[in-house]
Amino acid sequence: MVIGPSIVLSLLVGILLTALYVVIRGSAGGQLLFVFVAAVLGAWAGDAISARLGFDVLRIGDFHLLGAAVVAGLGITIVALVGILGPQRRRT
Repeated sequence: MVIGPSIVLSLLVGILLTALYVVIRGSAGGQLLFVFVAAVLGAWAGDAISARLGFDVLRIGDFHLLGAAVVAGLGITIVALVGILGPQRRRT
């Protein structure tokens, strides 16, 4: 069984961007798992979309790093916006 570089590099890009998000924001506010999953799935989708469109600006082998990072950042942004705009829990 051969694991392609896309899954492994998507995990690495997801970890890096999640860590960068937490460093910039200061905390994940209980959304760390959601942010990580959005970053990994976004990186994987960004690689596939960039490969399909032929967007070859920054690549590592067959992995389209720039497209993966952009779509992963978009996924993190969506999770952050849903966390901010979503319903708030009342503290008693």
